[in-house]
Amino acid sequence: MVNTTTGLTDNLYWQEETVPVVDGSEQSLSQEDFFALLTEQLANQDPTKPVDNDQMVSQMTQFTTADGISKLNEKFETFATSMTSNQALQASGLIGQNVLVESNIGHMASEGAGLSGFVVNDQTVQNMEITITNPNGEVVRVINAGTQPAGNIEFNWDGTDSSGNIMPPGDYVVSASGEVNGEGVAISTAIHRHVSSVSLASSSQGIILNLEGDVSINLSDVIQIGS
Repeated sequence: MVNTTTGLTDNLYWQEETVPVVDGSEQSLSQEDFFALLTEQLANQDPTKPVDNDQMVSQMTQFTTADGISKLNEKFETFATSMTSNQALQASGLIGQNVLVESNIGHMASEGAGLSGFVVNDQTVQNMEITITNPNGEVVRVINAGTQPAGNIEFNWDGTDSSGNIMPPGDYVVSASGEVNGEGVAISTAIHRHVSSVSLASSSQGIILNLEGDVSINLSDVIQIGS
């Protein structure tokens, strides 16, 4: 509201999207509205109390800053949307490929297809064993790996049990253990998983990879592409 007796000092401040029009429409002052009000106030100021230049400059600076921040936010939102779309397009190239994921669960899509991955050693391990457990919690295969140095130790399971029987498709748990200085230790594993599709999630989640076996992970969780 313009005050014709006190000049420009009655808090004509620009606040981006916080100056609603009181008509139920929840609109807010635009750049044009602000300058129209400013011009009207200058035209109707009290001649005995002229506008203080410092206050006018301060108010215009506040407007410019708020308006600039608003436009900058809009540009960042557009940029973020564009970046996410580009990432989704690039991630779509992963469909049909295998990715390495830190996990102890692998999915065998078809009978006897087997699983592969890595055992991640922090230090040299003696008497290492890699155990494969079926969806019912039954141990179907134990792979003796002996002594292994620190590093990523690759393993491959051919999809058969200890008697050579071909195992059905499903989720299988891969666990690794061994001994360090005579004490038993559990060892981390990473499993290759097949990418079925890619989803564009919210900006906080990023790109989601949908894996065979009804499992979804963030693109950022992928350790390696290909097998």
